[in-house]
Amino acid sequence: MRIKELLKLVDEAIANVKVAIVVSKQRVFESPHTSWEFTQRSLELQDELDRLNRIKDYLMKLDPNEEVEKRFSKEEFEELLKYLTMLREMKEHEF
Repeated sequence: MRIKELLKLVDEAIANVKVAIVVSKQRVFESPHTSWEFTQRSLELQDELDRLNRIKDYLMKLDPNEEVEKRFSKEEFEELLKYLTMLREMKEHEF
């Protein structure tokens, strides 16, 4: 896999997390009984978004045509792929 392909996966995960943040923020006003829960979840999602943006910033500094295996160990790459896949495939209600 090339860096540019990995960047695409990161962008998809970022988009999904942004949607989840908006949904959580909207749900804050549904009920006074659940507002704290959704506020907390929004903050946790913002932390995930910050983490994804740091990953993206790092990858943007690299050659987009470089093979990922040259920069990451097999274990690191597999862990990153699992993390990105989880974030990309989750639906708003699962966050």
